[in-house]
Amino acid sequence: MLEQFVLFIFQLLVILALAPLLNGLIKKLKAFFQIRKGPPLFQSYHDLLKLMRKDSVVSENTSWLFNVVPVISFASVLSAGLMIPIFTTALPFGFAGDLIAVVYLFALARFSIALAALDTGSSFGGMGASREMFIASLVEPAMILSIFAVAINVGTTNIGFISTDVLSQGITALSPSHLLAFVAFFIISIAETGRLPVDNPATHLELTMVHEAMILEYSGKQLAVIELGVMMKQLLVFSLLCNIFFPWGISSGLNAGIVASIIVFSVKILVLGICMAIVESTTAKWRLFRLPDLMSISLMLAFLAVVFSIIMRGE
Repeated sequence: MLEQFVLFIFQLLVILALAPLLNGLIKKLKAFFQIRKGPPLFQSYHDLLKLMRKDSVVSENTSWLFNVVPVISFASVLSAGLMIPIFTTALPFGFAGDLIAVVYLFALARFSIALAALDTGSSFGGMGASREMFIASLVEPAMILSIFAVAINVGTTNIGFISTDVLSQGITALSPSHLLAFVAFFIISIAETGRLPVDNPATHLELTMVHEAMILEYSGKQLAVIELGVMMKQLLVFSLLCNIFFPWGISSGLNAGIVASIIVFSVKILVLGICMAIVESTTAKWRLFRLPDLMSISLMLAFLAVVFSIIMRGE
């Protein structure tokens, strides 16, 4: 019981500490590839602290929903983080949920922010909420299907068990279905984290805003909570990407290898951050109605991965 409590607190602190660092790292890498100086690596921490010191300005047209949404979205993402392997497969909330629970907790955070955007009565908020729901309808089926391709061989959708099984298989786990599912999930991670070419997290242009349009009315402490939740979601999506498809180096509990596991996890996240920065630096923002083409590619790859998994299991 004590070990589970320590694991709960430790994973909580790791998620909260590393999420802003990953965000700053991607910004720094993008600036490097674009031959710019860019913001300091720890700028995200400074931005959050600056927002936490400010009061929130709330429109008189909003209801109680506008005030509770930052807490709901933050709690949803944080709860999902306790079901996702970060540095160990012994998850704090592993008994309480699995892949489907994680996807729907992400969906709850997205849906609540979209409702708050509509609650403000702002045309920008309504536009951003509509676009976000359109993208979500394309992303969520492909996300579930790509992880199902790996879960078929394990016989469960518990993410900790999936990582443990892939880890035990060693290099033999890198089958065609596994690699197809990885590519599909990488495309999904671009959309799920609001990166180019799906969305531009640095823009405030009316015609291209998606996520930024939904949170345009937030300020101060409320905006800080939402922004931290978005950073945490980005870290968790990357964690799914590296610890489901390439879980080597992850620990099985609070043992002597926990420090090495955190170091290996940090290296994996660094590699994914570099890949994401390269994609964003070499890709322009796509028109909204071209996004189904990109998402259909990921969905088709995930479907092929499932078919290959079924065929290989039948053999």
